[in-house]
Order: sequence, then structure tokens, then C-alpha cells
Amino acid sequence: MGVKLKDLVSLKVIDFNTLSGKYISIDALNAIYQFMAIIRQPDGTPLKDHNGNVTSHLSGLFYRTINFLEMGMKPVYVFDGRPPELKAATIEERIKIREAAREKWKEALREGDLESARKYAQAAIKVDETVISESKALIQALGIPVVQAPSEGEAQAAYMAKKGHTWASASQDYDSLLFGSPRLVRNLTLRRKRKVAGKSSFVEVDLELVELDTVLRELGITQEQLVDIGILVGTDYNEGVKGIGPKKAYQLIKKYNSLEEIVKREKVNLDWELVEKIRNIFLNPDVTDDYQIEFKEPNSEKIVELLVEIHDFSEERVKKALERLDILKEKSKQTSLDQWFG
Repeated sequence: MGVKLKDLVSLKVIDFNTLSGKYISIDALNAIYQFMAIIRQPDGTPLKDHNGNVTSHLSGLFYRTINFLEMGMKPVYVFDGRPPELKAATIEERIKIREAAREKWKEALREGDLESARKYAQAAIKVDETVISESKALIQALGIPVVQAPSEGEAQAAYMAKKGHTWASASQDYDSLLFGSPRLVRNLTLRRKRKVAGKSSFVEVDLELVELDTVLRELGITQEQLVDIGILVGTDYNEGVKGIGPKKAYQLIKKYNSLEEIVKREKVNLDWELVEKIRNIFLNPDVTDDYQIEFKEPNSEKIVELLVEIHDFSEERVKKALERLDILKEKSKQTSLDQWFG
């Protein structure tokens, strides 16, 4: 879910030309959830192979990654490691929500309410180790870098952007800003059009860029104060203070400068041991420098084996997509020759 900062941050709409030639560290789990939510049948059933294994994530990763490459973008997928202990309550709550949604999905199907069925099916998404391992295998077969984070993938993706190894991190969550990512790209893995709930119409989904320096400058706060706003509102590691939303949290920080002063002067109770742990997660995240960003030749045989032979993808469609990669490879070689002899 992430911290709710939408009402506070300014963003600008961009197009893929802005990302051409740029390395983008993508929160892989976030992207996989998006693909599994979007790529479904009208009744909410995900794509499956003949054995009943879900394949929505593989479809999204395969075709969308090729689109990224054709647009000149350099995607780097960053996978989660072990979550912080403080996230245990959030994870447990998400499991309960998912189980409840699964029951509501079944009920909606029995009643023939396809719109509700699809909504509940999206809330019932489960990403297990099989989904993760297959996603890694496909990305690596495509020749795309995979980075394993020691803890939160979003923190690692933000760190890579902060170090300048990528231009931006990509996620739907604003936590990336609390982790210090200089630039956050949103809606990267979404379809460009989204159906309006309860209607037959569609709306455009814009590619958005949020720049941390701009946010801090316009709000007149520091990175540390942005984290404190997140703590007041609620993060994946705490529930937040009841009755305090983003705007109220911002007003309090601007008035008193710190959580310490807010507690002294307002009727706000905080667990200081918890506060310090959360501050440390965001300001000193568990990340690693042990990674390489290296693009390799796609392994077509491995891709066909995984998608066609194991998971029943259309061989014709997969091979046509692979031809697009061959065209990109030839263009890259030609560009290198032009630069060499130019």
C-alpha cells in the first residue's frame, strides 16, 4: 500500500521519450502485482496454463519489458529480500484482506456480478515463491539485469537511483521518496487506459514523474521531516495517528518542525522506540552495493522453453516478440558502428 502522500507531492506528466536512454530501477514486486491485477479475464480469473498455473505475471513482464526496450528505456528489476520485522503486522493484515477478498470473489461469481468479481479478484492476488522465481528466470533470459535486495526492493531501487546508477526508481508507492529516490516514475507498468469503475468508459493513465528535490523545496521541509510526515500518516511499519491525514501531518510539521515538538504541544501519542526504528528504515535502509547492471544477449531458447513449452504461450506470438528483440539488437550494432566511424 505504501505511505499516502499523493495530496502533498507535485508531479509532472511525462512520456516515454523522457525515459529513452535512461536506466530505471523497477520495484519488481510492485510491477508483478500490477501485471497480475491487470492481465485477467472479465470475471477476474488470471491467465493460466493447462496445469492451472497463473501466467499473468509472465505475460506482463515479457511483452511490457520488450516495449520498454523498444522505447529506448533500460529497465533494471529489483527484487525484495527479507522484509523488516516491523512489517510483520502489515503482511499479516494483507493476508487477511486477501483471504476475505477471495471469498467475496467466489460470491460475486455465484451471483454473476462480473464487475465486483474482477475487483475482488484483484484484491485476492497472491505472489508466491514460484511467481518470483519464474519472473527472475524470464527477466534474466531476456538479458535484463536482476538485482536482489537484502530487504525492501523499493529501498534498493531508490538507493541505486540515489547513487546515480539509475536515473530514477519506478513504483506505484510514494515510499520511494521516503527512501531518498531523487526521481520516482509512477504508472510505468500500467496500461495507458483504465476502465472507470461502474462505467463502460475509459480514462487515460499518464506516466508521472515526481522529483524529490522539487517536493522538498515546494513543501519547505527536509528529507527527515518528510519521513516524520509519513510516520504520522502511517506507513507499512505503523498505523499512523488516528485523525491525521497528509495535509494535517504537513501542517503540524511546518508548525512544530519535529515529531518531538508535536508530542509536547499537541495531544499526540507516539511510541518513540517504534518511531526511531521507522526513521532508521527509511533514512538508513538495508541495501547493498553488491550488484551489477549489465545487459546481455537474450536467450531465445530459454524464453521459448519457459513461455511456450512449460506455460502454453502462443509460439507464434512469442517468436514475433523475439524478432522485435533481434531488430533492436541490429539497430544497436548499427548505432555503435555509426558512432565508431562517425
